Amino acid sequence: MINNNKIFDILNVGIDIVNVNRFKNKIYSKNSTFYEKIFLQSEIDYCNKFKSSYEHFAGKFAIKEALIKSINEKILPIDIEIFYKKSKPQIKLKKFQSKYAFKISMSHEKDYAIAIVLSNLKK
Repeated sequence: MINNNKIFDILNVGIDIVNVNRFKNKIYSKNSTFYEKIFLQSEIDYCNKFKSSYEHFAGKFAIKEALIKSINEKILPIDIEIFYKKSKPQIKLKKFQSKYAFKISMSHEKDYAIAIVLSNLKK
């Protein structure tokens, strides 16, 4: 039997889909200021090491937007750090880090990146 109270431990869900062309149309070398308003330098370095860097930028942006939708706080994309642990995306917040726990899933392929973030309050 499922304990129905446990199902509702999730505080909220955020989902976002991004067209990769949104980033392909803003070539990093010509629009670095645009990227620096959204991504931390470590994220920029991570994405730029891939041939398909714009798919990676779109994926990280989708995670950030999904996270913003999943919490009841005012937060900017630059205040969210996406990093990887054992090839799985992780979130680190400048503010509110001790307040929330997250589960993340992200996928990108050719034209689109999609992410879902489940957030709950830490007890």
